Amino acid sequence: MKKYFPLKAGALILGLLVAGCAKNKEVEPTITNIAVTNPDFQTLEDAAIRGNVAVLLGNKNDADPSGNFTVFAPTNAAFARLGLNSAADLTALQQPFLRSTLFYHVYSGTLPGSALTSASTSASALGITRRIIQRADGSKYINGSKILGTDVAAANGLIHPIDKVLLATGVDVLSSALALQKGDVFVKPELTFLVEAVVYCNLQSALTGTPGSPKLTVFAPTDQAFKDLGTLLNVPLNVPADIRKLPLATVTAVLLNHVIIGGTQGGKFTPELPESSTIAAAGGPIALGAFSNGVLTAKGNGNTAPANMVIPDVQCTNGVVHVIDRVLLP
Repeated sequence: MKKYFPLKAGALILGLLVAGCAKNKEVEPTITNIAVTNPDFQTLEDAAIRGNVAVLLGNKNDADPSGNFTVFAPTNAAFARLGLNSAADLTALQQPFLRSTLFYHVYSGTLPGSALTSASTSASALGITRRIIQRADGSKYINGSKILGTDVAAANGLIHPIDKVLLATGVDVLSSALALQKGDVFVKPELTFLVEAVVYCNLQSALTGTPGSPKLTVFAPTDQAFKDLGTLLNVPLNVPADIRKLPLATVTAVLLNHVIIGGTQGGKFTPELPESSTIAAAGGPIALGAFSNGVLTAKGNGNTAPANMVIPDVQCTNGVVHVIDRVLLP
């Protein structure tokens, strides 16, 4: 069994087990107990409380004969990548979205580390399937999140720590962007400029999932990225409607430079993208940087500096979205 506990938490659990043996009883903490006692899962504990799943994961799973759950557990550092460092920070997320996100980390039943083989899939309690990706160096990822350890035993299941929060929307790319624009994900609306640009260029259908349509990999610039573009072009982009100050053909060309449609690179998570190479977007080539700490940079032909991924690996029904901090210019 691989372990991820710091010595303090490990000693605490060992002490509980020893005490239980002395009384001829086996004492083992639940998944919720482990989150509470392990400082590396403090933000997960806070999220479970706000998302109203702490009690659920503190009990046996009535839906499973063994009574078990399996949880892919984001560490504090995983939440920090989204700017979520405390219980107060979690209020930046709408509670229903946080709750559904937590369910996306849960498997109903026992899913041991030995079952996490390359290309295998598993259903989540959210009803959305996740898959295992294994890189050439042997490291394993669930979607875009690195599996840091496996088989941390609890009284009601197993925990596999991961380095990024798993994100899934349950809808297509366009609907996902609209949810962010309306503040249904983060309390503060985001991707409002991108949505306005898509509507301006009448490209909604390109981002809508239809049966049999090719999978997409989408690089989605933040609102600040569009404002920075306005500064670069000397055309103030202060509100989304300002996008319409730019020529339609120009905005269309720019948007197409953010979408990979089908082929070998459509619908890819970060560990699957070809690092340090060029991929073909609908509007031109995108140069990807090295795969480092679970992300890659992306650069269009017209950029002097590459864009960074600020929210990578958002799973949608028709592809994967990577939110970036710079507009990719053709």
